[in-house]
Amino acid sequence: MPYTLLISTDELAHRLDDPDWAVIDCRFDLNDTAKGRAAYLDAHIPGAIYAHLDEDLSSPIVPGATGRHPLPTPDVFAAQLSRWGIDAKTQVVVYDDAGGLYAGRLWWMLRWLGHDAVALLDGGWQQWVKEVRPTLGGEDTRSPRTFVPHVQEEMLADVDEVLANLENDEFVLVDVRDEARYRGEVSGLDPVGGHIPGAVSAHYGHNLAPDGRFKTADELRAYYEDLLADPDAGVVPEGIVFYCGSGVSAAHDLLAMELAGLGRHRLYVGSWSHWITDPSRPVATVA
Repeated sequence: MPYTLLISTDELAHRLDDPDWAVIDCRFDLNDTAKGRAAYLDAHIPGAIYAHLDEDLSSPIVPGATGRHPLPTPDVFAAQLSRWGIDAKTQVVVYDDAGGLYAGRLWWMLRWLGHDAVALLDGGWQQWVKEVRPTLGGEDTRSPRTFVPHVQEEMLADVDEVLANLENDEFVLVDVRDEARYRGEVSGLDPVGGHIPGAVSAHYGHNLAPDGRFKTADELRAYYEDLLADPDAGVVPEGIVFYCGSGVSAAHDLLAMELAGLGRHRLYVGSWSHWITDPSRPVATVA
């Protein structure tokens, strides 16, 4: 059985020499975009390939038309996966040093192209180092393979759908950014603070235990059911749309929802940074 959500450091350590396993290092810093690659070159999990959020997991920004991290086209991303030596039979493991914040984006993107055999390293780089597991410096490579994409369009929600459902009580929208950005007290990397009207706040940090690993399935389920369950039906609805600042951290909540046994939900990739490109779209704040 493939790993599709989380994998422990011990489980990964036993498969580092398997050619059908690919490890991808996703460390990144939004405020210093060269920092992650430098950290990778200094030390990484043996065999790991580096994935740069801006260069490898996003397409160029189109001012006024996209958010800060638009998706690459399926063919472009499939070609990148092929260069990384990933094909249909490859088990992929992704990690970072931010609790899964950036690695979750790659986890979601692989599933978007129909590749479910991808898991996030629970505890990430910090857990690996804490356990004094082997590391290497420099750059690793893998022999190219051919990745054939099978796009899962149902995983996406677009701005038109969100805009059309602002008054629909059955349409559930979740904002995973921190509460200060949600309330509009600060704007972060974006010029405008606040949230999409009607969105529920569920910061991705709630998914993690104090040691940086994910909370248990029962803990996550209790949190999300309390937050999102329909008050009449008592169940979490299907097709919830998650967003963040630019389609990165929202994947963290999507993974947590699956860990909780609450199903697969959807991502508005453009997220807040795309929403605010059109000043006619409404913005809500909390006084």
